[in-house]
Amino acid sequence: MSKLHFTTKHANAATVQHNWYVVDGTNQTVGRIASKIAAVLRGKNKAYYTPHVDCGDYVIVLNAEKVVFTGNKLEDKVYLNFSGYPGGKKEEVAGSLLKRRPEVIMERAVKGMLPKNKLGRKMIKKLFVYAGTTHPHTAQQPKELKF
Repeated sequence: MSKLHFTTKHANAATVQHNWYVVDGTNQTVGRIASKIAAVLRGKNKAYYTPHVDCGDYVIVLNAEKVVFTGNKLEDKVYLNFSGYPGGKKEEVAGSLLKRRPEVIMERAVKGMLPKNKLGRKMIKKLFVYAGTTHPHTAQQPKELKF
């Protein structure tokens, strides 16, 4: 092979290493932390990132109830759910959803930033969000991820 010609190395399922990270959501803005988590789930923080391969890492988010919204989003931002049936549309304000189910806010924010295909559905399964400070993934020895 000539020294003037190089081939690009592509990652595949056999060469990718998946690490585990813990993120603390205390006093973090929802959108800013979600975009950084989405990049880690996709694997964009790695040198061998390949768009069509799941290169990402596992991410555990703690203290999801302590995330913050900027501006008036607690009162103005509306989350919609639609069952598909007539009259099946439900609306909920971000403030009440944060009190009732704080994990859903982070999950939906990150899911919206991932690809909308089979690969994106595979990536979102590597996200674990918990409202408190404890998690059942201590056996994986996750490293702390600072933003």
